[in-house]
Amino acid sequence: MSLYANLDRPPLSETGLGRALTRTTGPGSPLWTDVRVVGETGSTNADVAAAAGKGAPEGLVITADFQGAGRGRRDRSWVSPPRAGISVSMLLRPAPVPVTRWGWLSLLAGVAAARAIGRVAEVAMALKWPNDLLAGEPDGPGFGKVAGILAEVIGTGDEAAVVLGIGLNVTNTADELPVRTGLPATSLRLAGAANTDRDTLLRALLRQIATDYERWRDAGGDPDESGLRSAYQEFCQTVGQRVRVELPNGRELVGEGVDVDEDGRLVVRGDGGALTAVSAGDVTHVRPSRG
Repeated sequence: MSLYANLDRPPLSETGLGRALTRTTGPGSPLWTDVRVVGETGSTNADVAAAAGKGAPEGLVITADFQGAGRGRRDRSWVSPPRAGISVSMLLRPAPVPVTRWGWLSLLAGVAAARAIGRVAEVAMALKWPNDLLAGEPDGPGFGKVAGILAEVIGTGDEAAVVLGIGLNVTNTADELPVRTGLPATSLRLAGAANTDRDTLLRALLRQIATDYERWRDAGGDPDESGLRSAYQEFCQTVGQRVRVELPNGRELVGEGVDVDEDGRLVVRGDGGALTAVSAGDVTHVRPSRG
């Protein structure tokens, strides 16, 4: 079947994306140095990780028109019909930022996605801790999770790197989305986006990630000095929300999300008043967000 059989979902152009993202007209060098588009792959994260293992430098981007074995957090599968969404992974080598601060990269990607996608698609964007991207108004049609983010540290020592992957639903119909418990899945189209052109969205996303990443890196990964923590708190619906957190040890924590601390952890005030900083867990918003 021709790539253009579905004119509503044209393929991405490697040439166009490469020209737009790997050249600069101002001072400094662009972050993205090698942008590749593949028609189909199992996992763009796996492809970037393999390239990193062979010594690929920072700045590699691989995006696929179809990804058959994508993964989200906790090894959950993520699949989207061909050319209905964006599946993209990038290689970052954040040294000399301390490794203890690399956990902020998935949150940074969430902020960048909320900024870029919200601006281009003209849709309200928010984040559910740690890195689920939400589209639409909470009480409006089409509201739900529109994207997931996965950051993986690979290698050790001087060879350590981060593979950052994003899966974004763009033109998916309701029938093409997975059935989820709790927060529903959605797409930009279902959320009422004014622009669903994948090329335009991907360019804006990668440019915003580069801007935010370079600011964070130049600040030594400090989330306050770089402005990342305050930006994340601004977009995070989980702060100020009553939540239920399923912890990795099987316990459950119920209370109010009150902060995101300097380590990117969600601070929950339990019903007994005690504060607990959560570094990993599945969060459910148990009542509509304020305002």
